[in-house]
Amino acid sequence: MGRARRAAIGADAAGIVAGYVLDSVFGDPRRLHPVAGFGRAAAALEQRLYSPTRRAGTAFAVIAAGVPMAAGVGLSLVTRRCPPARAVLVAAATWTVLGGRTLRRESRVMAGHLESGDLDAARGRLNHLCGRDPSALDEPELARATVESVAENTSDAVVAPLLWGGVAGLPGLLGYRAANTLDAMVGHRNSRYDRFGTASARLDDVLNLVPARLTGLLTIAVAPLVRGRPGEALRVWRRDRLDHPSPNAGQCESAMAGALGVRLGGRNVYFGRTETRPFLGDGPRPSAAHLRKAARVSGAVGLAAAAIGAGMALVRGLAGGRR
Repeated sequence: MGRARRAAIGADAAGIVAGYVLDSVFGDPRRLHPVAGFGRAAAALEQRLYSPTRRAGTAFAVIAAGVPMAAGVGLSLVTRRCPPARAVLVAAATWTVLGGRTLRRESRVMAGHLESGDLDAARGRLNHLCGRDPSALDEPELARATVESVAENTSDAVVAPLLWGGVAGLPGLLGYRAANTLDAMVGHRNSRYDRFGTASARLDDVLNLVPARLTGLLTIAVAPLVRGRPGEALRVWRRDRLDHPSPNAGQCESAMAGALGVRLGGRNVYFGRTETRPFLGDGPRPSAAHLRKAARVSGAVGLAAAAIGAGMALVRGLAGGRR
């Protein structure tokens, strides 16, 4: 039984690496994306369960995140004696839940629009990355929104799923992506979701506590790839990471600000509301050139996280084999 378990966990590690490579080469599936299908199913469940209460929102979060996690547990049990099948499933799940290549591509596309002076195209593209109202944003503000989105989503869409895959295999991959998707759907502070979305938002916050901090540290470590100084990035991260209203976003954004030598934060206009965020970093506002650097940092952080996730899966297998 110990040998079978070790083989299955080895398949988890191989699947994580293979899924990371698939995402790096192909990006998100263009059609029939499973995450989009999950979103439609979750929206249908929301219509059945919705009421403006935290109790209803908790039931929604438990069911919507619990079903994919339970499916992951079931698939893990079914394939525990068939490592090749397990590796294929983990690779497919990892590819499905990652968004690294797409994130880097969007950053470079935005850089191209800004470099050519096509602000209309840049404003039209911003909704691929975040939900801000782009209509009045100039080049530095479009660049800032992009850098902030790349920093945060490097944790949410790359580091966190790889870590949870390393910790828990298929249940970790599927459960994390489900929780993160629910937060994007209902974790908003507005009249409809202020109470209903609380459980989904808190679940996502908890699941990202460690990944966000690891993302910050990895961003600091790879700063020399964009001619940044790790010491300066560490200084900014330690000083500014707790200033952000999110318990996790500030970890990633402050480290990115320090690595790129820019200043993030300021007034963010969404559709129907405005938020003022504290400044992170000491440099100038970002420009188009910083978007290409941010994509490079995101790619290096993702590669390191893939190695860490696969390593965690192997350690899990060795630890399980000794029991």
